[in-house]
Amino acid sequence: MSAHHGLSSPGAIAEKGELDVETIRRDFPILSQRVRHKPLVYLDNAATTQKPRAVIDALLRYYETENSNIHRGVHYLSEVATEKYEKARERVRGFLHAESTSEIVFVRGATEGINLVAQTYGRANLSAGDEVLISAMEHHSNIVPWQMICDEKNARLRVAPIGESGELDFGAFEQLLSPRTKLVAITHVSNALGTINPIRQIVQAAHRLHVPVLVDGAQSAPHLPVDVQSLDCDFFTFSGHKVYGPTGIGILYGKAALLDDMPPYQGGGDMISSVTFEKTIYNKLPYKFEAGTPNIAGAIGLGAAIDYVQAIGLQRIAAHEDHLLAHATAALEAIAGIRIIGTAKRKAGVLSFVFGEIHPHDVGTILDQEGIAIRTGHHCAQPVMQRYGIPATARASFGLYNTIAEVDALAAGVGLVREVFA
Repeated sequence: MSAHHGLSSPGAIAEKGELDVETIRRDFPILSQRVRHKPLVYLDNAATTQKPRAVIDALLRYYETENSNIHRGVHYLSEVATEKYEKARERVRGFLHAESTSEIVFVRGATEGINLVAQTYGRANLSAGDEVLISAMEHHSNIVPWQMICDEKNARLRVAPIGESGELDFGAFEQLLSPRTKLVAITHVSNALGTINPIRQIVQAAHRLHVPVLVDGAQSAPHLPVDVQSLDCDFFTFSGHKVYGPTGIGILYGKAALLDDMPPYQGGGDMISSVTFEKTIYNKLPYKFEAGTPNIAGAIGLGAAIDYVQAIGLQRIAAHEDHLLAHATAALEAIAGIRIIGTAKRKAGVLSFVFGEIHPHDVGTILDQEGIAIRTGHHCAQPVMQRYGIPATARASFGLYNTIAEVDALAAGVGLVREVFA
């Protein structure tokens, strides 16, 4: 356990799965501020998480004392920056339990990771009549890139349905798998519903037909322990800013054999081994996919965020957020007129709801006056909204620093909404 945040190991978690949240909260400078003259209650973690002092310090230290370009320099600063950057890659490898750092590609975020696979693996392997299989709960980032490449290749996008609870119809998913399926792309955790998909089962079903699987882990990486070797997924991508790290940095994991066969995503510096006007020889993995000067500070900051999260423990974080979700679900269900959207048996800390005929934007605006930050809208998952016949939801999403008192503040704030519209 890092001395920085001073959490004792098993004692930092209470009987009901609560972390020593007050100790943790002191690590997040932004949480001490007041918003609209009220204490900030930040419940928008599915959109982005706040950053601990350890991450802020790592970014500051890099720019103040270590700033240099990496890999090509022989001077001291370049050597220091390169070492920090590559150590961050090793931290990510450990975080995902990948076999090798050669399977860890730095990208701008989960969206770029998905686009990279679509534009390289997809372009190389899709032909007319082939199919890409996704689910009805996907974020736009895991829909649009596949539509684009399917349009280009005259391939077909197939969509596995979800039931009323927000769970994947696994039987229908299996029936949609066929010899025409060239890739399955599916979210691990739905950002709009909180549903946790049975990834291992999905991968096993796809692999029986030798179909590779890409997992959108943007919402699972902050909340659940992830072992890509155990899941046996072929690709896994997540965004740093949702794991208490900086914006503009993310990870694409890919099995080395697949990455080796894929053409580069972009051309430029550092993705090459040698260049002549006649021919370019590409660099080895993972550098083949990292053209140009990368987000060095972002990678170092992500490494610090992973250290922070792992020091607390993903199992503990998941238990704490489960406790918050159960409390919040019960509190909101007790309010007349509330309809929870997404009631899967296995859920992460996401609670989406509608409140009678009150527009979610109005709910969010009134809560904001109480200093409570939630997300309202379609959450870049418009097909999910269409599935439930609604334009939008209000969404509270929980992180490791949230408290039961904040959940109670949310419920009280929703009660105020009812009073305003009574």
